[in-house]
Amino acid sequence: MAVRIALPKGKLLNDTAAFLEKAGWQLNDYSQSMRNYRLQSARFPDLLIKVLQEKDIPIQVAIGNYDLGICGLEWIKELTSKYTAAAPVRIRNLGYGKGALYVAASSAAIIPTLENLVQSPDVVRIVSEYPNIAESYALNLRLRRFGVYPVWGAAEAYPPENATLALVAGGVEETTLNNGLKPLKKVLDFSAYLIANRTSWQHKDLSEVMASLENVKLEEKEILPAASTSPIHFVPQEIDKDTVRLALPDGHQQKHTVQLLNKAGIQVDDYPSPTGNRRPKTNLDGVVIKVIRPQDMPLQVANDSFDLAITGIDWVTDHLDAFPSSPVQQLVDLKLGWVKIVAVVGNYVPVNNIYDYQQLCNKNAVSIRVASEYVNIADKYARDNRLGMYRILPTWGATEAFIPEDADLLIENTETGSTIARHNLKIIDTLFESTARLIGNKNKDYSVLKKDRIENIIKLLSKAAEK
Repeated sequence: MAVRIALPKGKLLNDTAAFLEKAGWQLNDYSQSMRNYRLQSARFPDLLIKVLQEKDIPIQVAIGNYDLGICGLEWIKELTSKYTAAAPVRIRNLGYGKGALYVAASSAAIIPTLENLVQSPDVVRIVSEYPNIAESYALNLRLRRFGVYPVWGAAEAYPPENATLALVAGGVEETTLNNGLKPLKKVLDFSAYLIANRTSWQHKDLSEVMASLENVKLEEKEILPAASTSPIHFVPQEIDKDTVRLALPDGHQQKHTVQLLNKAGIQVDDYPSPTGNRRPKTNLDGVVIKVIRPQDMPLQVANDSFDLAITGIDWVTDHLDAFPSSPVQQLVDLKLGWVKIVAVVGNYVPVNNIYDYQQLCNKNAVSIRVASEYVNIADKYARDNRLGMYRILPTWGATEAFIPEDADLLIENTETGSTIARHNLKIIDTLFESTARLIGNKNKDYSVLKKDRIENIIKLLSKAAEK
């Protein structure tokens, strides 16, 4: 029986490739520029090797889709902090990809010690990409009242205005973190680990693969620390009841957003920022800006962390599918960042549309696996189309790699469909088309001055979107 192995994308890729090269695996194309997520080993031609997002790997190994995997200890802890029974077997600390998780606060906030927070009657807001670890830590610390706010990334941008603490990753020994964060406590040291599915480890013959890795170790010079940049000088934002809090997207949408802002005559300095600054300045009077992940914006606007935000209607729809009574509203279609949200299956599936697929599912009467970053859209789509028994598999990207071994249907975004076709997949339905929108909170009662400032931004962006 073939051994199934999950290897990481992202920050661990280069070191993992070097590690496996020393092990003599002779992988065909495991690099940052790879175009195929399925790898071949010249030494072990029967291995089934797939490249996934690192945070997906502990889950996929734990549920038995893979026998072995390589990922950071932090993502293993994130899984097991909530699902203790799902723990994969930790085989070996590989020694590279070193870093640490810290509970941190803004250097502009007056929080002398964590003990002060324990005694505080106020709600302690904790923001993190690692919400399960954050919740476990808060419980162990015995905070009286706390709330954990999960985000896709950029947790360092939230304190002090939108959160009390952030649980973030940094180097092994940090005294200052990005965006003016000061570490209060190290929560976890981490590095890359080789892990195994518990059943596979007990009952499957993994001896040949394990023997190839037994004495392999990267030289000290090849070990890369966790990614970090030079600390950014932090200047607290002055916010009062008349200040408009605007969230702008990070990532690939920044280029299009800058073009729109320029058309509108809105100047934003240091955006995109080569140093990772998430608090750019603007020429708009009474407006402060933060740069965060578009995926997080609908929930943050609903929670009153921001008054306005620019994000895709895809993420707004996913949010509203989970929270139909949310106060988030669309204000302007900015006509940029166009993608289609589509349903995707393998080319081998004998269907041409979602109706055919529905009939196939009902005929076979088996539970289908639906993988997507859009968990709530995917769940509603499967229910609305009566796909019978189904399971939703949350992913954090590289979703096209999941079919056929790990999923049967994808809910994915695409511009041209070329990536989908290259992975031997086909589109059987288009759910909707998505563009960037300016969103706000319909339940807020603003001051006259703040309302005027918001209406001015809406007017400027509306005119720019029509040019």
